[in-house]
Amino acid sequence: MTTHTPAVTEVTDADFGTEVLGAGPPVLVQFTAEWCGPCRQLKPVLRALAAEQAGRLRIVEIDVDRNPETTLRYGVLATPTLMVFRAGEPVKSLVGARPKRRLLEELEDVLGG
Repeated sequence: MTTHTPAVTEVTDADFGTEVLGAGPPVLVQFTAEWCGPCRQLKPVLRALAAEQAGRLRIVEIDVDRNPETTLRYGVLATPTLMVFRAGEPVKSLVGARPKRRLLEELEDVLGG
């Protein structure tokens, strides 16, 4: 990636272990799909969050249709599902799109500590 602003990057079954489970800061994973309207609504919210929380929180997305292994492993049944991983473990799970302010409130415990 050559961009200088933090972006929401895409991960796959193949690199999920390295990119998410092996990451230093907490990682927010959006389980998404191309056909998912609420997922598209959430994209600008997550992009803004990635920029604001750079260094404190990494944000990635994974397509549930193209990456069934990871989707099944974490029991994701709906999109968008947001899952926060810390030290290789899922520590929080949220389902559905929400405005940025509400998302920040719900992530406060993860970001604050």
